[in-house]
Amino acid sequence: MKYRLLGQTGLYVSELCLGCMTFGNQGFWKVMGGLELPEVKVLVRQAFEAGINFFDTANVYSLGESERLLGQAIKALGLPRDQMVIATKATGIMTDLPNGRGQSRFHLMQELDASLKRLQVDCIDLYQLHGIDPLTPIEETLSTLNDMVRSGKVRYIGLCNMAAWQIMQALAISEAKGWSRFVSVQSYYSLAGRDLERELIPLIEHQRLGLMVWSPLAGGLLSGKFSRDGQAPAGTRRASFDFPVVDKNRAFDCVEALRPMAERRGVTVARLALAWLLSRSAVSSVILGARTLDQLQDNLAASDVIWSDEELALLAKLSQLPPEYPGWMLERQAEYRQRVPVFPSNPSK
Repeated sequence: MKYRLLGQTGLYVSELCLGCMTFGNQGFWKVMGGLELPEVKVLVRQAFEAGINFFDTANVYSLGESERLLGQAIKALGLPRDQMVIATKATGIMTDLPNGRGQSRFHLMQELDASLKRLQVDCIDLYQLHGIDPLTPIEETLSTLNDMVRSGKVRYIGLCNMAAWQIMQALAISEAKGWSRFVSVQSYYSLAGRDLERELIPLIEHQRLGLMVWSPLAGGLLSGKFSRDGQAPAGTRRASFDFPVVDKNRAFDCVEALRPMAERRGVTVARLALAWLLSRSAVSSVILGARTLDQLQDNLAASDVIWSDEELALLAKLSQLPPEYPGWMLERQAEYRQRVPVFPSNPSK
């Protein structure tokens, strides 16, 4: 297992992270995995023994069951807490009460305490906003997160699924106020969905934020189990939940290019799709959403893939985003500074 710094912190996280959305079977979240404690313990043990030190969950996953199962597994397996980086999130709907959702000081502080209790820990290593709250002033949310860090209940703060301007606004406010700063962004990114490269990755690189990737196989489309005719194999997540939104023609162009590459290596298409993300310099960690031990073991081997320049060039061509304004205009306007100028030897004549 290889390790990467999380943004501009001094915290090393494994480049593969065990995602815990498959833990628990409450309500809607059952379709994501429905795993109970025996299966959870197997996955957590295998991940830790393989060198994964990064575990990502959320309060809303199975309405707290994911956090509870992760905490129980860590305790039952006797895993060393000081060797684990535990990340969770808050924002989503936890109750039908008026304050059972969002990023108000009331809700976030209440949910932090609940997460600590379910996880059976004294501190959350990375506490993340799980999206946006259009009603709560961002200053209220950021001051609350700052207080959480100062209290010792949270070590670092991160965010998920925000626009570039929202992230920059938050960073600017934190800088001006002297508050704790976001260190990471968790976003959807895959070979089939490179939208992040338009605005977010330039921001992430400029502000030296860590990038955690969710749904790296585009909801299973890049597993190699799906066909272009739209048939979803029974038992797969996309058979009942067609998400995230993907340009499927572009996705299958990529899958068809990956198949011979996978066959030459004797590996799965999924392993190569994960390895492509690990080749991207902006990525800190790729979140694995395995439901079985076999899936997890195959995913773990993505760290060992070595690409040729030709393979990466082909995948870049097939997966590239269509031109979009202002990107194409900025690229065109920047050309005049990318050419080495040739001046006359004596410009005064």
